[in-house]
Amino acid sequence: MALIYYLTQIQFDCGAIKLLKQECQRVAISRPLIVTDPGVKAAGILQKALDALPGMTVAVFDQTPSNPTEAAVRAAVAVYRANNCDGLIAVGGGSAIDCAKGVAIAATHEGPLTHYATIEGGSPRITDKVAPLIAVPTTSGTGSEVARGAIIIVDDHRKLGFHSWYLVPKTAICDPELTLGLPPKLTAATGMDALAHCMETFMAPVFNPPADGIALDGLARGWANIERATLDGSNLDARLNMMSSSMQGAMAFQKGLGCVHSLSHSLGGVDPRLHHGTLNAMFLPTVIRFNASAESMQKEKRLERMAHAMGLPSGSDIAVAIEDLNARLGLPSGLAAMGVDPSLFDKIIAGALADHCHKTGPRLASAQDYRGMLTEAM
Repeated sequence: MALIYYLTQIQFDCGAIKLLKQECQRVAISRPLIVTDPGVKAAGILQKALDALPGMTVAVFDQTPSNPTEAAVRAAVAVYRANNCDGLIAVGGGSAIDCAKGVAIAATHEGPLTHYATIEGGSPRITDKVAPLIAVPTTSGTGSEVARGAIIIVDDHRKLGFHSWYLVPKTAICDPELTLGLPPKLTAATGMDALAHCMETFMAPVFNPPADGIALDGLARGWANIERATLDGSNLDARLNMMSSSMQGAMAFQKGLGCVHSLSHSLGGVDPRLHHGTLNAMFLPTVIRFNASAESMQKEKRLERMAHAMGLPSGSDIAVAIEDLNARLGLPSGLAAMGVDPSLFDKIIAGALADHCHKTGPRLASAQDYRGMLTEAM
């Protein structure tokens, strides 16, 4: 049975950050904890959020790491409780938003965070007691501001997913102006994350025509604008379209993802220094080649439909086009250039086979298939 579910209120406009207090009042948050990171604070965006909350008592946790961890969640929960907070505002990229989702669980539910991980059977244990969350993205990549999931590295070093419709932010405030200062390399890496979401969720075989339509439009916007946004960070039109592509990819991935993300999640857990979006960019071409022979891909002409959205002659051109785009964006030439050693393959494969994205792609990968993908992506 297909579950088709859209429920996030989205404020999407330049200057939308000014609506932050209004949205807090709408969802009954009076003492928020802002969850952010040092980079967002240094860029002055945290101050913009604080300026949009006049007269409110606000606590701040600004130490979210580049890959959110269970330890960071615990530290933020301590600030939440010490200040008697009643809701959360995540200001940042996917890391800050996912960390805030972890806080929303841990501040209101008993037991270790791993008890609520998807692969541990934890999704049904997440209840409507979660702390209300408003998400303000400052990058265009994960789309976590409209998604029901979070990815967190837990204490045993696994990179686990946490999924519940209760985790969907009550409001997403999408203000493209907040991304104008994003450096080129981060624009490219997060942008490829958005493209990976649009493409991989479109390839997922679950029946969900609205999600397919949203993903294809998001792909078209992202593909047409990622270079413009990377080369000219002040191009507000390109920034707006990339933010929309990111949001749309996450709206669509309720269908599920696939091998790109099972590999990226696993490798990101093995080496947390590696950027998730960059890893997705490395894995996309080989996974697209792997998926091409799947029955659902051929029956639904999914490669051809993606190629049309990307302005390419044929579905067979997609993998090479992505490799060429990665090179033009200045991304690494492969996993080896990112410092990944083949000695890690066994550990990466084990994690990929256990990942929540492993079974949702159009073609189920074996351990040997994953080894081949890793080898090709080097």
